[in-house]
Amino acid sequence: MNALDVTMHRPAVAGTSHGIARRAMDIILAAAAGMALAPLMLLIAVALFVEGGWPVLFAQTRLGAGAKPFRMYKFRKFKTTADPFGLALTMNDDSRMTRIGRFLAATKLDELPQLWNVFTGDMAIVGPRPESLAFADCFRGGNEAVLQWKPGLLGPTQVLFRHEACFYPPSLDPLLFYREVLFPAKATIDLAYYPRRTIASDLVWIMRGFRAVFGVSLPPAASG
Repeated sequence: MNALDVTMHRPAVAGTSHGIARRAMDIILAAAAGMALAPLMLLIAVALFVEGGWPVLFAQTRLGAGAKPFRMYKFRKFKTTADPFGLALTMNDDSRMTRIGRFLAATKLDELPQLWNVFTGDMAIVGPRPESLAFADCFRGGNEAVLQWKPGLLGPTQVLFRHEACFYPPSLDPLLFYREVLFPAKATIDLAYYPRRTIASDLVWIMRGFRAVFGVSLPPAASG
């Protein structure tokens, strides 16, 4: 599915909601975090360039509020020779990842460029995870209500599914498992949280997200 398909067959969304106070918080936090983390982001960019050359950023079209597509930015985790139309998920043993990419995936530091998406208004600090166009068809049966809210850098599902790559059973098709198990689980959590969210509760998830990224948090041990 491409951007034109999404535009023509966009899931029906009742409306979008964010608020002036929350938008002001997004701008302040994104600007402050961007300045504080600029040296780290520069270091990551230089390391990626030395390891594999340009580009150091990865841009992909994602679904925003109201199912409006936007370009989301991340630090590149995959080799520059990786198939751009490959698997739409990142696995633990993904051969497309570089050495630095594996570190970025484990720490979630690859997502720091999304501070720019927050600053420009396509994303929020706290919101549902922006979904790729490959899974746009999952927003049905009530799950399209998730698209009422601006997608976020942090939030309940981002924290709870931080080690998502560890959840995939080796014997199952990962795309099918995501569509039938992980996506519905995320949508259920989002629809339970966002209709009742407050700025105070968002701040709690910001702190939990910061702790998950910069604190000590190990992935669950593999069974068997």
